[in-house]
Amino acid sequence: MKIAQIAPLAERVPPKLYGGTERIVSYLTEELVRQGHDVTLFASGDSLTSAKLVSCSDVALRLHPSMKDPLPYQVVMLEEIRRRALDFDVLHFHIDFLHFPVIREFADRTVTTLHGRLDLPDLKPLYRMFSDIPLVSISNDQRLPMPAVDWAGTVYHGLQIDILPFTERPRGGYLAFLGRISPEKRPDIAIEIASRVGMPLKIAAKVDAADYVYWDSIIKPMVEMHANVEFVGEINEHQKASFLGNASALLFPIDWPEPFGLVMIEAMACGTPVLAFRRGSVREIIEDGISGIAVDSVAEAIENIDWLLRLDRRQVRAAFERSFTAERMARDYLAIYRRLPGVRLKAPRLRRPVKGTPELQVIA
Repeated sequence: MKIAQIAPLAERVPPKLYGGTERIVSYLTEELVRQGHDVTLFASGDSLTSAKLVSCSDVALRLHPSMKDPLPYQVVMLEEIRRRALDFDVLHFHIDFLHFPVIREFADRTVTTLHGRLDLPDLKPLYRMFSDIPLVSISNDQRLPMPAVDWAGTVYHGLQIDILPFTERPRGGYLAFLGRISPEKRPDIAIEIASRVGMPLKIAAKVDAADYVYWDSIIKPMVEMHANVEFVGEINEHQKASFLGNASALLFPIDWPEPFGLVMIEAMACGTPVLAFRRGSVREIIEDGISGIAVDSVAEAIENIDWLLRLDRRQVRAAFERSFTAERMARDYLAIYRRLPGVRLKAPRLRRPVKGTPELQVIA
């Protein structure tokens, strides 16, 4: 198939540091190429890919030295897509809803994966207006607040199977928190849990400008107050393997309807069990008692920490390999692409039957 993947421009594909959506776009793109498809990636010019790259900004916009308004770059990308739309069997968007008015004429050859939260009231009138656009959710829970729309399927994220190596015997002896410093991610609860169970906690996270007041007024003082807590800062992909692999467990004490939670499967890939609060997608990602434990409160987290640390890390890794690989993700998306009403793939070539065999044989 000739497939266009359209990524956000905020980060390169894959991102240098934080950037869950761009990371998933990278894993999906590379796996589709590996499986023999003709893939074109619309992304920032500093992206790294084995697909054909259409540069829509010189560098990722978060790192752009002179960028003050991201919208012009996004409009340029949409025009590039509109002009080239006939070149592709299917166009796969990962940029929320900005493209909806542009794709009306070929929407039946598109799919849009929604990577963010969908419970914000301002979104409902928009999705009602564009209820015919094929959408993909990244968990079933993510769909719950939405009006009636054209759901093409749910596809869980997946990682390249060897991107994060399995660590059977972690050396760190610490609990890990990885992601963003923000109120809904609840690093304050991670600090409380670690302190009450008497274990070191390492926090590897970025602080966005929008969350700096929260960091400066609440989390930074807590880090300074607790001797068992270390703030590592934002880490890259290479550092992540060691950080997660050597952790005894990952703490994921979210307080919002997390659409997926990529860090959970990253920890699982390393064999590291996850202690997560039962919000959003957690019940779909964690196999309770196998890859982690889902709880509803700090008290319940503390009660279950010993059980969590005794989970078999080989079974944690096995749970990742069963459900959250890039190969499985690509296979799920390909099935959705082929079901789109506007996708007209060439009929398979047929060859003459082998002597003595009456049926025609399909050449894959």
